[in-house]
Amino acid sequence: MFGFALAICGFAVLICLWRVALGPTAFDRILGVNAVGSLVIVGISLHGFLLKRPEFIDIAILYALINFIGTIAILKLFGNHKRNKDKK
Repeated sequence: MFGFALAICGFAVLICLWRVALGPTAFDRILGVNAVGSLVIVGISLHGFLLKRPEFIDIAILYALINFIGTIAILKLFGNHKRNKDKK
């Protein structure tokens, strides 16, 4: 059952990577990368549950924080870039 869930997560990651590759705007690509990060978190959690190793939850939480901070940093970068273009 959990192997099937991991397979579905893997398939969803492929769909998100397709969106990253073909996204028409930078924000679509950022959203796709963020979705991939979220699916990796789910995959880590499922894998830890499958192996009966609760310490994988700590790794998943750490990865979630890194994913969140990275997304905010990239969005700030693009937001500042757009504001600088508007001033010129």
